[in-house]
Amino acid sequence: MLTYSFDNMGDASLYEHLYKCIKNDIIHGVLTADMKLPSKRSFAANLGVSAITVENAYAQLLSEGYIYSIAKKGYYVSDFSKHLAETTSYGEDREVLQPERPVYFADFSSNQTRPDNFPFSVWAKLMRETMNDKNNELMTRPPCGGIYELREAIAGHLRQFRDIHVSPEQIFVGAGTEYLYGLLIQLLGFDKTYAIEHPGYEKIAQIYDSYQVQRCLVNMDGQGIRIDELESCQADVVHISPSHHFPTGLVTPISRRYALLSWAAKSDSRYIIEDDYDSEFRLTGKPIPALQSIDLMDKVIYVNTFSKSLASTMRISYMVLPPSLARRFLSEMSFYSCTVSNFEQYALMRFLREGYFEKHINRMRNHYHKQRDYLLEIIKNSPLSSYVSITEEDAGLHFLMKIDTDIPDALLIERALQKGIRINSLSQYYTAPPENAEHIFIINYSYLETAHIPEAIERLYRCLQE
Repeated sequence: MLTYSFDNMGDASLYEHLYKCIKNDIIHGVLTADMKLPSKRSFAANLGVSAITVENAYAQLLSEGYIYSIAKKGYYVSDFSKHLAETTSYGEDREVLQPERPVYFADFSSNQTRPDNFPFSVWAKLMRETMNDKNNELMTRPPCGGIYELREAIAGHLRQFRDIHVSPEQIFVGAGTEYLYGLLIQLLGFDKTYAIEHPGYEKIAQIYDSYQVQRCLVNMDGQGIRIDELESCQADVVHISPSHHFPTGLVTPISRRYALLSWAAKSDSRYIIEDDYDSEFRLTGKPIPALQSIDLMDKVIYVNTFSKSLASTMRISYMVLPPSLARRFLSEMSFYSCTVSNFEQYALMRFLREGYFEKHINRMRNHYHKQRDYLLEIIKNSPLSSYVSITEEDAGLHFLMKIDTDIPDALLIERALQKGIRINSLSQYYTAPPENAEHIFIINYSYLETAHIPEAIERLYRCLQE
């Protein structure tokens, strides 16, 4: 007869403790396949517990498949030794895929937000107010496009700061631009050809590849994406960032913007996806007008995110669809649930409506302006200055630094890593770097620790001297 001790049970009930004891013996082979277990009454009497305790333990084991029952005969141990062996083998051999996140002295490649730049106190206040005032709304499933009040606040922000005049019904909120790109592919069609900028942000190409759609790379010139190549690749949709291209920093002038709109107007199936990812942070002059603001043919799909302006971990983005596409989205894809929680949506709505977002952007623009100027001043007054020239420093949160050297980019990057400096070259963003390409590096400064900047520039200089 099986016997188990009920000492040292902790917080477990009698039946839970018995269930765990039997389960453990089955897993470790003490109770073998097809072995008959004691009847409930005899087992209870032997253990000194009630029959209901044994009955509940058997019921739990039965529901999980550790035992099986035969009518009028009793309970037996299930045979799953083969599957258990496979599971154990896998568990012994597999690697734990949790690589340590490297820590750099200075990371010129990161676009994250430093913790001290996020308005934690304001956000906490708005979250408390939301939970106090919106109990019912927080527990109500929002429309597929997001909470209407947030979309209304976004429409007001776009009207005031980007000269984009759209209705809240055209705005669809989602958890990050990557998620929205996937929705756009489903909406526009898997049979379409999608053009992307070259060089460009590599993740965009990865997203289109993951959806297994036809894509083509279109080269850039001094004014943005080339129209002649766009025509020749027979693209239906072009994905661009005209207000501040990554990584080159180019701003597409008005003449090329109208040329893009003319290209789109030639076919009903052509659209432009305008990624306006960091338009708030043009540090000199007024923000560049959005391409969507001059679109009279409803050909531009405008996409933006709060990840740049608030925090990289705040996965709240939105897209503005032309009216015809908005209607089609609601007709064909409204079964999708909004992927941003009500808590965050209502808090962000208050952040926009009550003027906190505008204050935050002004504060961060001043901060980044000072950060950029300080970094440029350190470079100018360092020995590194005799090797470098700076371009595209006025738009967005990165600029380009050309280094006069014969050292290959990959070797310079490796030397920098050995000194705790992470830096990316422009050549890394080409599928095949141009011949005789200049040594140009992308300098992001949003995540830099100000106190580390002088030493970081000194370490970069030493990389050229080795």
